[in-house]
Amino acid sequence: MVSTEKTFRRLVIGEPGLLASMAELERQGELGRLDERTEALVVVATLVALDAPQSAYHAAIETALRAGATLEDLLALLFAIAGSVGSTRISAAAPKVALAAGYDVDAALEQALR
Repeated sequence: MVSTEKTFRRLVIGEPGLLASMAELERQGELGRLDERTEALVVVATLVALDAPQSAYHAAIETALRAGATLEDLLALLFAIAGSVGSTRISAAAPKVALAAGYDVDAALEQALR
């Protein structure tokens, strides 16, 4: 089993091929990993931080929902990372997240205005 400290050292020096070898160790069960739901939510948080385009959200949100995340979890995620990414990123990401989760923000706004 590879030690956590050794893996961090390898990451720090940018060892070529490290991520590929880590993926293999993960498949073999030799590396710790997050549960599927948490990992999927981390991916969504990363997309928000990167100000990713709408198209990037669909697969990530679909994976998160399949792993048990809810629309409420996605909203909680936005609030959780707001202090790190800023309100502008959260405002830009909110409709992308909602739409990818199947919530039509535009239709909801139209309905509210009636």
